[in-house]
Amino acid sequence: MTTVQFAKRMGVPQPRVVEMERGEAAGRITVQSLERAAEALGCRLVYALVPIQPLTKTIEKRAAEVADRQLEFVEQTMRLEAQGVDDKTSRQNAHLRLVQELLRRPARLWDDR
Repeated sequence: MTTVQFAKRMGVPQPRVVEMERGEAAGRITVQSLERAAEALGCRLVYALVPIQPLTKTIEKRAAEVADRQLEFVEQTMRLEAQGVDDKTSRQNAHLRLVQELLRRPARLWDDR
C-alpha cells in the first residue's frame, strides 16, 4: 500500500503518513496515532509489556534486595551498640526468614527504592 493510499484510508494528508512513519522509526509515534493507523487497516492495536524474566523471579529478587537492605541497617545499628553478629549462618537464616516474610505481602516490596 502506498502512502497516498494509506493516507486516504486514514483521512489525512499524505505528508502526515510520511511523518508518522518517521516518528515510528524514531520511536516517537503516539499510541493514538498507532490506533488510527490500525483502524484504517482494519486492525486492532495490541499494546503489551512483556516481562524479561518470570514475575515470580522478579518478586523474589526484589524481596532479597529489601531483606539485604533491612539486615544491613539492623547489623549497623547492632555494631554501633557493640552487639555485632559475625555468624554467617545466623545472617543467612535471618535473611531467608525475612525474604519469606516479605513474600507474604509482595505489594509492599516496592514501597521504597
